[in-house]
Amino acid sequence: MTLTEPGPYGTLIETRLRVLTWNLWWRFGPWEARAPAIESTIRALDPDVVALQEVWGDDSTSHAADLADAFGYEHVFANRLEIDGVRFGNAVLSRWPIAASEHWPLPAPPDAEELRTLVVADVDGPRGPFQVWCTHLNWRFDHSEVRQEQVRYLCERIAERTPRRYPPILCGDLNAAPDSTELHLLTGRTSVPARKLVFHDAWDVAGEGDGHTWSNDNPYARLDLEPSRRIDYVLVGWPKAGGAGHVVSASVVGTEAVDGVVPSDHYGVLAELRY
Repeated sequence: MTLTEPGPYGTLIETRLRVLTWNLWWRFGPWEARAPAIESTIRALDPDVVALQEVWGDDSTSHAADLADAFGYEHVFANRLEIDGVRFGNAVLSRWPIAASEHWPLPAPPDAEELRTLVVADVDGPRGPFQVWCTHLNWRFDHSEVRQEQVRYLCERIAERTPRRYPPILCGDLNAAPDSTELHLLTGRTSVPARKLVFHDAWDVAGEGDGHTWSNDNPYARLDLEPSRRIDYVLVGWPKAGGAGHVVSASVVGTEAVDGVVPSDHYGVLAELRY
């Protein structure tokens, strides 16, 4: 049977928003050799907005600023952690103007404090404004309880920042697998932290295969002796009229070496959304 009548969202939007999330592995490993590989990979993907984690910054520049300059994008960068005097944080890059931004410290008890951050960029896109939220949750396997509290906190911040004409886009390295309580809190598989705030996982909607972003196929990741799993996400709020925010494709990216250099210990996720 062929359906000819529009569904509950009306005639669906055909234009797309390309969203990339990627953990860049700070200045670990051969970071100076990796930088051109990261830039080349992002340039080839041609995303409209980019959410980055483990971004370095110093007194003169940041990796986010360098990438933004290379692409002619705007950017915001926020951090709390410094390692040997070099900042370690999250960033959002956008090909369109960033009208406003804000950042918050994520909660953690003193014995589990990793100085994590949540940052939002209000993007003034050509077909209407939208919000890109970027975060990086605690990494330890035994910190699920901490990550759950961080998820509750970030959901509260997202719920406060309304009204919205476009569903919120939440990206980042959540250090939690899809079947974890942390993801269940975000995707409505358990009681949601903020009323009516629920996200669709781009990979669940449109990805194929296991979608592992932490993979033992990656020579850097393999050294940590951890299981391969999916821990990096593009999550999008419930679609609006015309299917705005609906995920139409999702792929794992950054898997190939560039001039013999693997860009990062994480693979990224590129999603296309109706916009």
